[in-house]
Amino acid sequence: MSVKILLLEDDKLFNETLQDFLEEEDFIVDYALDPYSALDLTYQHTYDLYLFDVNLPYESGFNLLEKLRTSGDMTPTIFLTSRDDKASLVEGFEIGGDDYMKKPIDLDELLLRIYALLRRQVRRQRVPIGAYMLDMVGKTLYLDNTALEVTQKAIELLAILVESKGEVVSSEIIKSRLWAAGQHASDGSLRVYITQLKKYFPDSISNVRGIGYKWVEV
Repeated sequence: MSVKILLLEDDKLFNETLQDFLEEEDFIVDYALDPYSALDLTYQHTYDLYLFDVNLPYESGFNLLEKLRTSGDMTPTIFLTSRDDKASLVEGFEIGGDDYMKKPIDLDELLLRIYALLRRQVRRQRVPIGAYMLDMVGKTLYLDNTALEVTQKAIELLAILVESKGEVVSSEIIKSRLWAAGQHASDGSLRVYITQLKKYFPDSISNVRGIGYKWVEV
């Protein structure tokens, strides 16, 4: 399976250098030069890894990742930055970054860090949920090693709720994650997927009226 990376770097020349290097290593790379464009891409596609610069136009890479983490997006993230103060290092990890590299970037070291992070992610791709097992790669829910009849979008919804760790996820955010730009996303369809999941998790999904849903540990 090809690894898909979202690269956010506002230095156009460095952005192109990283694109060329990563594509030569057989990664699929989408790129953005500003955080707003990057955010739009996260609504349209699912990525295996984010590479985010920190000092950007409009808002920082830290601000962008904080928005994504709040929405339930747990995609592994490496920050690439010229900042060298400890406070920035702490901030990057506290808002959900997985690794942090200071510029100038050694490309061979970057590659090693990417592979290490992806290996850790693979170990997290089968998620136990009580008596069930959620296969994040195969988009399948298992009970006693038996695959259950759950649609792919319902599986993706389950992952969003579980990753939110008890925080309320708004219906609008859920729809933006489940449907690409231009696709029709309706509250009725969302309720269908919620109903599918409640068949297996009747007490774990709470409807927060007028806002969205949250996962309740039982």
